[in-house]
Amino acid sequence: MSASDTSRAGEYAERGDYHRHLDPHWSYAPIYERKVRWVDAVLEPFPRSARLLDVGAGEGALVARYRALGRDIVGVDTAYESEIVEKADLLSLPFDDRSFDAVLCLDVLEHVTLLEQPKALTEIARVLKDDGLLIMSVPNLAHLHSRFKFFFAGKLTRTSAVDRHPGDRPLAEYLELLAGTGFDIERREGIFPTVPVLFRLVNHYPKKMGWLVGVLDVLLPFPGLAFLATLTARRTSR
Repeated sequence: MSASDTSRAGEYAERGDYHRHLDPHWSYAPIYERKVRWVDAVLEPFPRSARLLDVGAGEGALVARYRALGRDIVGVDTAYESEIVEKADLLSLPFDDRSFDAVLCLDVLEHVTLLEQPKALTEIARVLKDDGLLIMSVPNLAHLHSRFKFFFAGKLTRTSAVDRHPGDRPLAEYLELLAGTGFDIERREGIFPTVPVLFRLVNHYPKKMGWLVGVLDVLLPFPGLAFLATLTARRTSR
């Protein structure tokens, strides 16, 4: 990227299109792959005519994926701009009211400060049609390993550095936040219950040990214990 190129900022300026070119040795890769399969399943019943928005789309990996399948999808991000991703602020989306049948907000809300999160969700609700669906994933600060660490050492296992995830919350707080901004929770699940020792094995050896994520999802199907929470919530018309 040249010094005058402003199409990328932050992690995308540093790491490039790392979602499009997934490194199997990236500690988050097994979780990311399961998350994409979950989104595929949620979108499957939607007609091809449904209008979709991906907020915090990054380099547009999912926008490209679903456009290739004939989906009508638009992507926006504050730190990336391309032919398929528009640079825009989540707190002030450049779309009319009730424009979309579904909005994807995947691993995005934790990058917004705690005080700005209600405004972000209200803005998403604004652009969703009545009865539109929010498809969301968020790291869960109260995942199992974090609870163990807090109990024994008085510290949390944060989902990332504070400057990267200033809006880190436990899942229970996200549920309250959604209810307070005009959403009814339809479904919640979790990806990767962070069992001590196994959590570290997956983090250090994601290519070799990533299969554990799927096994633990089956053995411990409790969203509040998982590293990543996946949610669908319906915009209420009230």
